[in-house]
Amino acid sequence: MNTHDQHGSGRTGPRPGRTRLLAAMGATALLLVSGISIPSASADEGDGSGGSGGGDGGDKVLTVAVAQSVDSLSPFLAVRLLSTSIHRLTYEYLTNYDPEDNHAVPGLATRWKSSPDKLTWTYTIRSDSTWSDGQQATAEDAAWTFNKMMTDPGAATANGSFVTNFAKVTAPSPTELVIRLKKPQATMTALDVPIVPRHVWEKVEDFSKFNNDKDFPVVGNGPFILTDYKPDSHVRMKANKDFWRGAPKFDQLVFRYYKDQDAAVAALRKGEVSFVAGSPSLTPAQAASLENEEDVHVNDAPGRRFYALATNPGARAKDGTEFGDGDPSLLDRRVRNALFMAVDRKAIVDKVFRGHAVEGAGYIPPRFSQYFFEPSADQELAYDPERAARLLDEAGYRTNAEGKRLGKDGKPLHYRILCHATEPNDKAVGKYLQEWWGELGISLTLDCLDNVTDPWLAGTYDLAFDGWSVNPDPDFVLSIHTCAALPATPKDTGATDNFICDKAYDELYARQLAEYDPGKRAGIVRQMQSRLYDLGYMNVMAYPNAVEAYRTDQIESITTMPSAAGNIYGQDGYWSWWSVVPADSGDSSGGSSSTGAVIGIAAGAVVLVGLGVLFAVRRRSTADDRE
Repeated sequence: MNTHDQHGSGRTGPRPGRTRLLAAMGATALLLVSGISIPSASADEGDGSGGSGGGDGGDKVLTVAVAQSVDSLSPFLAVRLLSTSIHRLTYEYLTNYDPEDNHAVPGLATRWKSSPDKLTWTYTIRSDSTWSDGQQATAEDAAWTFNKMMTDPGAATANGSFVTNFAKVTAPSPTELVIRLKKPQATMTALDVPIVPRHVWEKVEDFSKFNNDKDFPVVGNGPFILTDYKPDSHVRMKANKDFWRGAPKFDQLVFRYYKDQDAAVAALRKGEVSFVAGSPSLTPAQAASLENEEDVHVNDAPGRRFYALATNPGARAKDGTEFGDGDPSLLDRRVRNALFMAVDRKAIVDKVFRGHAVEGAGYIPPRFSQYFFEPSADQELAYDPERAARLLDEAGYRTNAEGKRLGKDGKPLHYRILCHATEPNDKAVGKYLQEWWGELGISLTLDCLDNVTDPWLAGTYDLAFDGWSVNPDPDFVLSIHTCAALPATPKDTGATDNFICDKAYDELYARQLAEYDPGKRAGIVRQMQSRLYDLGYMNVMAYPNAVEAYRTDQIESITTMPSAAGNIYGQDGYWSWWSVVPADSGDSSGGSSSTGAVIGIAAGAVVLVGLGVLFAVRRRSTADDRE
């Protein structure tokens, strides 16, 4: 979900209007029932803000320092990781994901099944979920949510791709939801769409402009209730005591925005916040400074995102209109490949990430081993400055007497690289690029901005630091590079990451969505990454670790995802903030050690209908950190 780690503070930052693409794929019908352990109830609501205590009335307050701002509090518009994380806490989805192995578990739906032809899916909606205003959450709320997305382009802005293949959605009873498809679809147990209360949202007139940020508390049925929001400052939530899975043990959850990540780390050190997520991770220096800090635990685990350098391949719309001002030299694959061969990925891992990352190649991090791609020895664009220089010469970009490499117009090549102002790694890598590419005779300028979304959408860049948080199912992160993801016109916002459109890649994308066999599908996904690697539009430099920290004198235990060794912030679910146990609670039932605990989720009565195994398709997680 994947929420985008992309262009923004964290990537990485999302853009408004991002949608997900769907295509045909046979799905395994799954009938699943799960039981979840329930934590004890929380205290009454209060207005505390700092650390894990100090709230009015003795409330336990968990404050999380984040380096990303909210793009929208409307679940129909939001794409940034922080925003979509808040929506996971505010609204239930039909299904959720087990924090141990990512298999689908009940959410608003307690069970689901498909017809033999996989075109009709029936969900049983739980009868013990209520909206925070006291009304019952029903199948009609889910049907209305999906139908609104199917008929209103504004409501389809963030998640519309999930419903483009829907033919009809009905609610025959309060506990039965029926979705009829045009063709089989693999995401039917992974519809990452927040279900909203019809009686509240049917009053909205313009979904494209409504940000849901004026009236509080916001009516929801998730583990927390959204009670207050101040742009570029904070989001405040209170524990939902009536949440069907059980109330969180912290009474309040506050996301506090810090533009300066060092300031956020200092706040953690002082105990002013309980947790620091980073931008989206702590820098090696920040993590090292906290390693021996009393009452602070640093969580350093294999990450779920890639860190890349994207080229502008010539911004264009579906109608064929070209726009933007990307350097024409980047339209030549030889130039793109040469630039990547002049990037020392090992040096980036060692000197920038200080070992808290592994070298990159494909889109899928090694954490998802079945999809992980590694280029062959003949294919690899290994660090080789001399070969890079020869390739540029062959492409007709030669150096003059002063050693400057000239473009076809006779002017020295000079590239603009979009950089996130709040991301220290962008600036550090940028300095190395100035050195490495300078040896090729190419100069560059780092355009480090608070808002990289606008120039990115306009195509007014040459290259840009990019990255996405990848989900267990890679569909979304692969879909953003299809021709269908391009904007309809230059004035529109498409789902595209950086305007890539390649017919051979599109054919592979359609095949992987239609392939039911897990092993065969994984092979096609690796072929897709191989194709992107060869094209060179997106050069993946590293897979950073998830590096974050929290105070052990405020937090006794918290769940990582995966539970054995994973991230806390930005999960595909609400497990971390729902499970977290206050250090002074005297109750350790919600977790185990400070390194992360497994929530007691016991899956029962799992029945596979048909052939194969259904992958849990997850939402993008990181566009400003795009989810």
